[in-house]
Order: sequence, then C-alpha cells, then structure tokens
Amino acid sequence: MRDSFRNDGLTLSYLDSAPGDTQRQVVLLLHGFPDEASMWQRQIDALHAAGYRVLAPDMRGYGESDIPTSQRAHHWTRVAADQVALLDHLGIEQADVVGHDWGAVMTWFLAISQPTRLKRALAMTVGHPTSYARAGIAQKLKGWYTLYFCIPGLSTWLLRGKGLLGLRRVFGTHPQMDHAMERVLRPGRMRAAIRLYRANLLSVLFASHGPAGVPMLGIWASGDPLLTEDQMQNSGKRTDAGWTYERWDCGHWIPLEQPERLNQRLLEWLSS
Repeated sequence: MRDSFRNDGLTLSYLDSAPGDTQRQVVLLLHGFPDEASMWQRQIDALHAAGYRVLAPDMRGYGESDIPTSQRAHHWTRVAADQVALLDHLGIEQADVVGHDWGAVMTWFLAISQPTRLKRALAMTVGHPTSYARAGIAQKLKGWYTLYFCIPGLSTWLLRGKGLLGLRRVFGTHPQMDHAMERVLRPGRMRAAIRLYRANLLSVLFASHGPAGVPMLGIWASGDPLLTEDQMQNSGKRTDAGWTYERWDCGHWIPLEQPERLNQRLLEWLSS
C-alpha cells in the first residue's frame, strides 16, 4: 500500500506492506539513483510473505515524493532525517535497514548517526563514506560520473539525450532503463535526482565520518562498473558492532539482477 507523511515541509511517499501492524519486525528498504521505492517489489513481496512489515520510501525528489526547492535540502543529514521521521510517524522504535547505491550511503549514515534506531544494516555496492572517499585511483576513475553530474545545467540537459553522456549510456547496465528514463524525464525529476550528488559530493569525499554503530553486512558485486571492491571491503575498519563482507558475481543492480538470491540472503540475515 502506498501512503505519505510530512517532514521538513515536504510530502514524502512510501510503500508499506502491512499498514498498522505493530507485531511484525520492520525492514526499511532504501533505493538509490535513478530508482524509486518500487524497485524493491520482489523483496517486499518475499519479506512480507515471511512475516515482516516492509517500508520502502521514495527519497525526497524521487518517485512520488515532493521535490525540494533548494539543493542544500538534498544533503544527507536531511535525507537520513526523513527515514527517522518515517519511523516516528509510524511509531516504530527500531528497524532493520537495507540500502542499495545511494540508499546504501544513507544506510551507512543512519548506522553512524542513529544507531539506536537500527537493529542491523545491509549496504549493497557502496561502502562506508570515508572508505569510499579514501579508495584508490581505480575508484576515482570509475566514479567520474559523480563530477559530471555536478556540472549545473549541462549535465541535466545531456543526461536527457541519447548521446555518450546521456543517462542511457552512462548507466547503460540498468536492467530497467526504459522505466528509469520515464521517471527522471518527468518535470523537475532529473535535476532533483542528481542534486543528491551535488549536495553531498564534498560531504562524502572530504569529510571523515565515524564508525557504524550497528552490525553491518556489506555486499559488493564483481561486475559493478561503478564501484571498486576496496571501498566496500575496507569498510569493515569503520564498524564498531560487527562486520560481514560478501562478494557476489553479478552487476551493480543487485535487487533487480539477483532478486531471488537477495531475498534468500535477506531472510537468512534477518533471522540470524
């Protein structure tokens, strides 16, 4: 079921598999760029059938959530605060959190800044922010697009097209690119989506962040064209409550490319 709540002057949309059910263990699923909450549908179905209550929000500016009027409103502190506000809105004290791509970044920030609200956390593809920032030259080369996205006006315009710098080419391995393009081509959505990069580039690359305060599972994909293994593998050095690392042989879009394997792993992880 889709619902919404208000936070920071915005109406934010989310999916809730069991509205009002206070007995189920809660799992919060956080999407990345250029996706939205619906990317988790296979995981929502499997986890709900196994007895969990699953929440999947559209990040501010994405999906059906409102678009903030300023770039600074996309800073990680405010995006992460949306997730805490959702839990508060529903009267939920703690949740297990699972994130992919930018959702993984927010998962790390929640594990760092709000450990009492998390039971444990799973980050896919992106490691601890400081580990990502200090990764080697190979990661800098793979992450060239993060700088490209930060060019105002030009990148927003070029990403809409079909050329070498269009989103279809830059993120060409996305399994549902036609659907992704439909989403970001809606009025204001492309700029809102890449503002997440623009508002956080300095915070991720040049700031040092503390350790995660909850048990963490990190999954990296060997076929990921965007992220190197060291930035995830070395994240274990920045956790205080336990760390497990797994390398999977697939591409970047794990929830879409490996849904059945991910569902099975989630159920094992949640019951451990």
